[in-house]
Amino acid sequence: MTEKKSQLKRPRHALPSFVKQAIEERGLVDAYKERPAYQQNDYIGWINAAKRPETKEKRLQQMLDELERGGVYMNMPHPPSSKTTKRAKRK
Repeated sequence: MTEKKSQLKRPRHALPSFVKQAIEERGLVDAYKERPAYQQNDYIGWINAAKRPETKEKRLQQMLDELERGGVYMNMPHPPSSKTTKRAKRK
């Protein structure tokens, strides 16, 4: 996965191999790439900030579920990523 250029001013987090693998296995590469750079970065930083492996896994699963579902970012509404919004734009 190539990273988009962004204007992020905060530290950027590299995509860990275990996250990349999970995104690929769930078929969510496009959904991940479509998210703004700040969201990609925030997800990775949030996942990596977990101290316990169980917490990392829980956060990873939340990110994957949100990417799959669309319309949600960190348990908050995110209409631009909504699956219904994307379908409407294609028509």
